[in-house]
Amino acid sequence: MFLINYLKKMPPGRLIALGFAAVILMGALLLMLPVSVWPDAEVSFIDALFTSTSAVCVTGLIAIDVADHFTPFGQAVVAVLIQIGGLGVTSVGVGLILATGRRVGIRGRLLAKEALNVDSFSGIIRLVRAVLLMTLVFELTGAVLSFIVFIQDYPFVHALGISVFHSIAAFNNSGFDILGGLRNLIPYQENVLLNLTTSGLIIFGGIGFLVILDVLKQRSFKKLMLHSKVVITTSLFLIVSGTLLLKATENITWLGAFFQSVSARTAGFSTYAIGDFTDAGLFVLILLMFIGASPGSTGGGIKTSTFFVVIQNVRSIFVKRPLSSFRRNISPENLSKAYIVTLLSLGVVCIATFLMCVLEPECTFIQLLFEVVSAFGTVGLSTGITPGLSWAGKLVIILVMYTGRIGAFTLVSMWIEHPEPNARYTTEAVTIG
Repeated sequence: MFLINYLKKMPPGRLIALGFAAVILMGALLLMLPVSVWPDAEVSFIDALFTSTSAVCVTGLIAIDVADHFTPFGQAVVAVLIQIGGLGVTSVGVGLILATGRRVGIRGRLLAKEALNVDSFSGIIRLVRAVLLMTLVFELTGAVLSFIVFIQDYPFVHALGISVFHSIAAFNNSGFDILGGLRNLIPYQENVLLNLTTSGLIIFGGIGFLVILDVLKQRSFKKLMLHSKVVITTSLFLIVSGTLLLKATENITWLGAFFQSVSARTAGFSTYAIGDFTDAGLFVLILLMFIGASPGSTGGGIKTSTFFVVIQNVRSIFVKRPLSSFRRNISPENLSKAYIVTLLSLGVVCIATFLMCVLEPECTFIQLLFEVVSAFGTVGLSTGITPGLSWAGKLVIILVMYTGRIGAFTLVSMWIEHPEPNARYTTEAVTIG
């Protein structure tokens, strides 16, 4: 009874964070069950916890291959964890309440508002319904198109299972696969249909549900909200620039460069061995992974809007004009939050990379930095060092994945009280630069 009352009084952000942690732990326990593991495979608790965290945080980093270690039941558990992680614990919970015909209370609406990162209660239930319907449509479409490819190499039932799993993983920006042998999508690097289908799912899953709804409603770029314009233009810029830079630094096809540019924005699928990339190519991927997807989406990173606001502020300082874009001013609160998110994210990456350098001295710096940024951006790309990490190294990556999914800003702010200031101080300049 005490626990229930405590949870009812808990701030929404803190409750959502604990909800994610509870789902991760439950998923790890389910993956440890004998029915989840192939008879000739071994799964330690740290590997089950790593897999569950990676799935719920829609990352895709794997310490053990999902197909080689987990039965169809275990693979289904991973798929469900990815779906919960992508939509959010609260959205799934509200969806289940709506499915049973029950009314969603004020507390549930407050949690849904916090989880979907919207400013108002108005229409929150309609928004949840739209999100769930959109997810179903995109994933069904992705499964059908993927099935056309996989049926050529697998029996009907197996191809169907792979297609559904792949569509869920792609739309939720999680780079898991069940092809086996740690191959990811390398066998299909030249398959145009699968590459474009996967890229499409990643892009739509990564731009955010609010942006998709805004586009469907307005059907004109000029009429879109400022947020939608920022997300779309920044996403296009990152995809194009990433494609050009990867093509310039790596010996890969234009299709491969485009796919990896899209995937690096938090999906984590790979059609080429990332461990074979040059340091320049890895650095390009690191930048894309750190920026990540967009707010209110299934992806991670500091988010495209954060990156846009910071860059626009730098531009406004040089041209000595107010911070604005698309004939709209950007509020000081947005600017402050953008810098805080960026600095906190850099802090998490720096601390985690230092710890990994201490714990995994046999790996190179660029490999460890890549692994940490991939975990923080909930991407899932790896140079191939993940299975060989020590239990302590895996634990660090688990914490980074969790932080990246919840958000460094959210994790810090939800535990800090905000007392009203009882004094005002005079302003004095500080020399900068």
